[in-house]
Amino acid sequence: MTTLYLFGSAAPPVLEVSGVIEEAQGRGWDVCLGLTPTAARWLEADLPALEELTGHPVRWEYKRPGEPDAWPPADVILVTPATFNTVNEWALGLTSKFVVGVVAEAIGKRIPTVAMPCVNAAYVQHRAFDRSVTQLRQMGVTVLYGDGGFVPNEPGERRPYPWALALDAVEAVVGRRP
Repeated sequence: MTTLYLFGSAAPPVLEVSGVIEEAQGRGWDVCLGLTPTAARWLEADLPALEELTGHPVRWEYKRPGEPDAWPPADVILVTPATFNTVNEWALGLTSKFVVGVVAEAIGKRIPTVAMPCVNAAYVQHRAFDRSVTQLRQMGVTVLYGDGGFVPNEPGERRPYPWALALDAVEAVVGRRP
């Protein structure tokens, strides 16, 4: 089975992650779930069930030096929902958060990586966001943003998050699982 690292930031769609894990597993992926610290707090009550669902520990912190890795190596990484903060930290190489550190290193390891932001229309007015998206794309990350990807909503507006689009992009990057 091929391993998908699914990384989520603290945006409302992360609350739907169990259904996405089940969908990814149905597509043939062994899923390892990583979260930003805030997303882990949001899902704290669900963490045991998510670990049972994936068969792997849910991670949001770096392991100690010398500790064995709790996950198999990634064949592909999906970062979604990726918040304004996560996208900008990643593009800048600011790796104090576990998920950002893993995806920053994935660029150098040439692990196929797909990201789909979840930001509102006010955040994307900040110059750093478009610059970060451009930089990630130039580094080989598939960023699903704009036409054919995530389209920002107005602040406070809730629309269904296009999870299937993200999973389809993972399959397009590395091929459909048996």
